[in-house]
Amino acid sequence: MPGFSIGQLFIFALNREDLQQNKIYIYTLVTLAVIFWGVSYVWTKIAFTYYQPITVMLIRLGLSSILMAVIFRVRRLGERVERKDYTAFVLLSLFSPFFYFIGENFGVYHVSPTVASVIIATIPVFSPILGYVAFRERVTVVNILGFIISFSGVIIMVMDGDFRFTASPTGLMWLFFAVFSALVNVIFLKKLAVKYSSFTIILVQNFLGALFFLPVFLIMDLDGFFDIRPSWEAVASLFALAVFGSTLAFMFYTSGVRAIGIARTAIFANLIPVVTAITSFIFLNEIIEAGRILGMFIVISGLFMTQVSNLRRRKREKRASNIKQHIPGLKKE
Repeated sequence: MPGFSIGQLFIFALNREDLQQNKIYIYTLVTLAVIFWGVSYVWTKIAFTYYQPITVMLIRLGLSSILMAVIFRVRRLGERVERKDYTAFVLLSLFSPFFYFIGENFGVYHVSPTVASVIIATIPVFSPILGYVAFRERVTVVNILGFIISFSGVIIMVMDGDFRFTASPTGLMWLFFAVFSALVNVIFLKKLAVKYSSFTIILVQNFLGALFFLPVFLIMDLDGFFDIRPSWEAVASLFALAVFGSTLAFMFYTSGVRAIGIARTAIFANLIPVVTAITSFIFLNEIIEAGRILGMFIVISGLFMTQVSNLRRRKREKRASNIKQHIPGLKKE
């Protein structure tokens, strides 16, 4: 594999032509996105040693918005958002990143990064339920089994043999609120994704998200903010969250989706909890019991089951579509 820097990968991620030609770069981009998101739970926990969750979220989204705006300006990637879509963008940003990050960050504040990342990873398992409720999409037996398996893994991770919580119930409620917010976010995202690029949507989400957090910060955290004397690790974690967690990870992952499809890319995302567990052990000295390791792999197994099924279904639908295009008698009038 040729050597390359983050800068080279960043330029590559913006080049749509190269994306279709170099699989090594594509899979490297997606792998880095997974690593950045996996470590972001650890960076968040480190930042919490000095800053409150609202402050962390405001700084993270604010810095990311500025960085992405500069990138868009230099690369001339900007799109004009139509006035009729303003409401959809506001609602999209309200559920994610605003509600989503409130749930995720207060969840991480109360539970370990590993438990948090596993629960957030269950979002794809809940997606078929949302698809049925909101869009009347078909739910398969495999979808149901994947949900049951993954949810069983979560139970194993957060409860002991006597069904007593080993993780904070408050933190778990916040995390499932984040899962719910991410699912509702999909409803608005589907409408906007057909008109705007993923980069534009992410930029607007981060900017509006920062605006939503600003008044909350002014009310809750401003008084003690200037008295904080953070360590360099906390400051570095904040910048890492903004640059890697909220900017490069999204750009790299989106580039992977464009090149190899959402189903294949989603399979990589299943490894985020593994990255979180490893980095939590290294940087936070988190002790991960055998039960939690077992639960994590059960959750990931359920995710793989669901996503491999979805990948096969997409292939069948694509094959059927190609057949219809080449057989005149099957074409729609």
